[in-house]
Amino acid sequence: MPQEQTPIGLVPAKQPSVSFRKRIGLDNFLLLLLASLGLAYVWPEAGDRNSPLPLEEISTYGVACIFFFYGLRLSPTKMKEGLSDWRLHLVVQFSTFLLFPALVWAVFFMTGGLGLEPLLWLGIFYVATLPSTVSSSVVMVSIAGGNLPGAIFNASISSLLGVFLTPVLLGIFSSASSTSGAGIDLNSVILKLLLQVVAPVTLGVLLHSRLGRLAEAHKAKLRIFDQAIILLIVFSSFCESFSQNLFTDYSATTLFLLGLSMLGLFLLVTWLISFFCRRLGFTRENRIVAIFCGSKKSLVHGTVMSKVLFPGAATVGIILLPLMLYHALQLMAASMMAQKMARENPPSETEMA
Repeated sequence: MPQEQTPIGLVPAKQPSVSFRKRIGLDNFLLLLLASLGLAYVWPEAGDRNSPLPLEEISTYGVACIFFFYGLRLSPTKMKEGLSDWRLHLVVQFSTFLLFPALVWAVFFMTGGLGLEPLLWLGIFYVATLPSTVSSSVVMVSIAGGNLPGAIFNASISSLLGVFLTPVLLGIFSSASSTSGAGIDLNSVILKLLLQVVAPVTLGVLLHSRLGRLAEAHKAKLRIFDQAIILLIVFSSFCESFSQNLFTDYSATTLFLLGLSMLGLFLLVTWLISFFCRRLGFTRENRIVAIFCGSKKSLVHGTVMSKVLFPGAATVGIILLPLMLYHALQLMAASMMAQKMARENPPSETEMA
């Protein structure tokens, strides 16, 4: 059979090779996250409350810095430009803050908790109430060929709404389901959120016109700082849990089923969002935004807000466990979905030029 000839004057584009590890979502940060868990398991004394290292104070100031830099990079002008596509925004925020909690709430009350410990259910509902991710959602939308400005707007709005909605929704579930073992005091939580989250974000937004470009120019370094604080919080939280042997009652089967349920939750929400988008007649680009921004949950907000919502609790490691599993599985599943969407609708020659 004759080989297909390349037209004269045209050089076939060489597709960049992507490693199998990146195709399935195993990035360096996720590997470091797993490493921090392993280190906490073998050396819990380094991060528990009796440790001479001031990890608690470092992570507390780190949380405020994360939200300050986030506000610094939040452009009010771009936020205003994204207001027009209100149907897309409603679907994304509805999925993030109403659909997720409703599904988990329904399963919990219809099944009587399936025999799981209340703290695990609190962790699962904590995942359901968290806002969407910013960076990874935008990256996935970009890979799949979606509406990038819509993704940036919705991910940013979701992060701001989550500061207020996550503790309120979590407090409602905690009271209604008697999972109050973590000791959630909404009055104290709101005060701490105002000091550690709202005030730094507000200050950052106010300084955006002066320092926004500087923060944007160093966004790679700021991302490393964010990840370092997350790793520190995860390490210290799990050190406390491991030092008190809180995971001894959880079998490998329980953890496997928990991971399977987190993957099932992600796939179910993804399917429901896709169904809603088709019924509403969304374009392909907006459907991609709704799927990725509406189904992903922020590890950044989950870890840093755990310091405010569950201060000093040795059980934070258990509460964060569903989030850790969801984060890893959503990255793997979303990466494969984005690559598949990109192959189904490759960029045109005009877009590539």
